Amino acid sequence: MDISYRWLKSLAPGLVAAPEEVAERLAMYGAPVDALVRLDAEIRDIVIARVIEARRHPNADRLSLCQVDAGTGEVLSVVCGAPNVRPGGIYPFAPVGASLPGGVTIRKAKIRGEESQGMLCSARELGLGRDHEGILELHGDFTPGESFVEAVGLDDVRIVVDVTANRPDLLSHLGIARELAPGGVAGVTLPPLPAGANSQAVVDFRAEARFETRTDAAEVGGVQITIQDPDLCLRYMGAVIRGVRVGPSPEWLATRLRAIGLRPINNVVDATNYTLHELGQPLHAFDLDRLEGPEIRVRRAAAGEAIVTLDGERRALEPGMLVIADASRPVAVAGVMGGENSEVTESTRDVLLECALFDPAATRRTRRALGLSTDASYRYERGVDPDGMETACRRAVELILSVAGGRAEPVVADVYPARLEPAVITLRPARAAHLLGVPVGAPEIVDLLTPLGFEVLEAGDAALRVRVPGHRRYDVTREVDLIEEVARRYGYDNFPDELRAYRPNTVPEDPIALLEDRLRSFLVARGFLESRTMGFAAESEGDVALVNPLSSAESRLRRALLPGLIHRLEHNFAHGQRNVRLFEIGTAFAPGPAGGLPVETTRLAVIFTGARYAAHWSEPAAPFDVWDLKGLLEDLALELGLGAGAVEPSGVEPLFIPALAFRVVAPDGTMVGEGGQVAPERVDAPAWAGSIWGLEIQLSAAMATRPTPAFHELPAFPAIERDLALLVPDQTPAAAVEATIRAAGGAHLRDIEPFDVYRGPGVPEGSRSIAYRLRFRAQDRTLTDREVDSAVGRVLHRLRDEHGVQRRG
Repeated sequence: MDISYRWLKSLAPGLVAAPEEVAERLAMYGAPVDALVRLDAEIRDIVIARVIEARRHPNADRLSLCQVDAGTGEVLSVVCGAPNVRPGGIYPFAPVGASLPGGVTIRKAKIRGEESQGMLCSARELGLGRDHEGILELHGDFTPGESFVEAVGLDDVRIVVDVTANRPDLLSHLGIARELAPGGVAGVTLPPLPAGANSQAVVDFRAEARFETRTDAAEVGGVQITIQDPDLCLRYMGAVIRGVRVGPSPEWLATRLRAIGLRPINNVVDATNYTLHELGQPLHAFDLDRLEGPEIRVRRAAAGEAIVTLDGERRALEPGMLVIADASRPVAVAGVMGGENSEVTESTRDVLLECALFDPAATRRTRRALGLSTDASYRYERGVDPDGMETACRRAVELILSVAGGRAEPVVADVYPARLEPAVITLRPARAAHLLGVPVGAPEIVDLLTPLGFEVLEAGDAALRVRVPGHRRYDVTREVDLIEEVARRYGYDNFPDELRAYRPNTVPEDPIALLEDRLRSFLVARGFLESRTMGFAAESEGDVALVNPLSSAESRLRRALLPGLIHRLEHNFAHGQRNVRLFEIGTAFAPGPAGGLPVETTRLAVIFTGARYAAHWSEPAAPFDVWDLKGLLEDLALELGLGAGAVEPSGVEPLFIPALAFRVVAPDGTMVGEGGQVAPERVDAPAWAGSIWGLEIQLSAAMATRPTPAFHELPAFPAIERDLALLVPDQTPAAAVEATIRAAGGAHLRDIEPFDVYRGPGVPEGSRSIAYRLRFRAQDRTLTDREVDSAVGRVLHRLRDEHGVQRRG
């Protein structure tokens, strides 16, 4: 939410805090400020200028050669490319030597043979918006040469507030003013509108206006207003203003909107946008002459209906979407955006002003289905104050009268099918003290809540009955919510920070959570960094489709974690980082039963590439290889309780190079993971990147159980070692050989260490020589050579029978 500091102070005259202090106080109240933007920081050199003459550039069809009065006493020649420059127009002007946002300095230059002594500026060039279609024309009384910043009131600070979804009351200048004004709501007042030529019409409306409330239908200025779906439209006000003159807004109004990053459109639309950002109530203006009937029907869309919205897009409407319709067709998507067929244009003379209250959930569904988010929908789907609607409607009518002229019908229609009554909540001071840890009496609670608009109906020592204001009806619904408000206003920094008595938790930790913590420690100790990637994925990386995806590029829920880590690796490559070690613990999704929810599984994924160790002068940096990957898989398998033989060659995983792929199996033979060298076509890697290794394992609660370590006394007797060089067929995994050795070696076989692999002369084709060192030891005596030789003989016999492995001579 963008807030203008000057605008805020006009609503809270007693506010003397500087912008920095405002930011600090808002943060303490639960609305942190993301940025303070000084609007005049880079445009102090800009002055007001009047174009005396504008003619076509003699050497360029799309350029104009202008004579400009910038208050210097001489007429300046300026080349301009904007289509809207005209004689007599007032514009911001950057003279030679002036600096613009982005570090641009204006210099005297020749453009297509004509000298240009400065630049007429657009809103985007001044950092005041995105509009770059033409230069920024000003409307009002200005003197050439005066400071642009001072003339239009841009000596202001934009306060960017991070408003959480449960606090829609802060989505306006009024809402922020209530939080900051001395005395709270009592210190907030609507600033008077600048006097204009139509001030008498404003005075007359203020004196004569009356809101006629009906439960189903009402009429205003000959317009019949009917709510056909009161579940989705809770209240609808309509005001008629006749004889308006649509045109540019006066500069004070345009400046207010630019200060919060909005582009002025015309005086009627700007008046509705001003009211929205001042009071938080969305409004919409219809061209009354373009409404058939004239009639307003608030109803659900019919099958096959469509509307071209104000952004020029044709949108198909689904049955059930709430629309504002005239006698024959939709003219607006309720709570989201108006339609082109009823928009206010320069030819508009009579206006119907809408001020409505729509169901938040229905607005959210419509907005998502249409893929269309607006300032109005953003507020409607979070909740708008039903008690502030009359104030907002009056304010908008008076503003339109002030800036666009005309006369307002004194009667304002108010269709209100079922009045929304404010909630009354009981608050116990004892409960507040128990939750907050400090004594808070009833008088103090009254003093803390009243400035926020809460009305204390009854105040006793044991309990208070508190009426919730309309602007807080969406987030304050329980006693604990009121206690949270007490804590906010008491001041979080005022609570004591000492450790007090507490009751230990008896609920056991979730096994998966414990396992995740162990794995994090395990991998961080090996130099890996944890990554967090989104659960959304492209269609090629997920099987579960999202009903309302945030973007077409992320329309599915991910089926695995490793593709997301590959994207993060690509991001690192793009920044020149070649040594990367990342892991992620997260959720993957698979389709569930028909009509059911997706199946979620917790996974661990790891990816790494580059050098095994940091560069050092003592030895060259060696890259990771397949043995690093296999060793990590085996270590993880042991950590997860899967046993020593859980890692097997695979060769069928599509993400990896087949000859360098492995699978991880549980003791029951179920595959729970995979790993290997990532295939080059699966990664957008630069030419200098090394081999990329990855793995992914599905976690389960059973893996969290760790066997209790058993104590073994240090050996008191020496070991006997035997080295065996074995001819192993290429198709026989070394793990299978080792498992057979361990099974046949007997109780005294303590260790098996492979220490050499050889291919070449003396080794038959299709085999390789693997040398193992077997270590035998007894706990109670020294073994004899005969006992060890007997065990070796059993080993060789089993290897020959089960695998065709022979001892190399």
